[in-house]
Amino acid sequence: MLRRVRETAPAGLVPLAWTFAALAHLEVASPHTALVAHVVMDVVLVAFAVLSWRDMQTHPVLRAWLAVIVVGAGITLVGTYALATDAGETLLRATVFGWLLVPAIALAYTGRVLDREEADWVYTAGGVLSGVGALAFLYGSVGGVALALPAIALAGVGQTAGILNAVVQY
Repeated sequence: MLRRVRETAPAGLVPLAWTFAALAHLEVASPHTALVAHVVMDVVLVAFAVLSWRDMQTHPVLRAWLAVIVVGAGITLVGTYALATDAGETLLRATVFGWLLVPAIALAYTGRVLDREEADWVYTAGGVLSGVGALAFLYGSVGGVALALPAIALAGVGQTAGILNAVVQY
């Protein structure tokens, strides 16, 4: 059962995380709630990495996603630190940017490595959407229009499509 949870949970957790990030950006979620969410994410990411380490060594794509989880745990810890110490907006923005960019790279890699029969175009498209979201987030605004929420939405759609494709394929 634990294996099945590890294989399918990201399909729910990824869109949930991006929805929460959008709500936090809109200040619907308090900084304390965001801190609690980060602590939970820290625990989940580390537990997932530890429990999946051996299984995720069996294929280059799985190793890439293990790297996303490990790097993502570090990114999330930076966000946890920023929220716990009121370290400032720069670290929080770096945390969001990291989670926009790192999975984009892994999605693009996944699309390149897998066979056509495995719907590699979904991974590639997801990587492009997430990468465009990362660039939009980094840029900040255009003509006075803030790009943070559209960036989060693009990445959320792209990453969710990639993860759902993986769950459906396996």
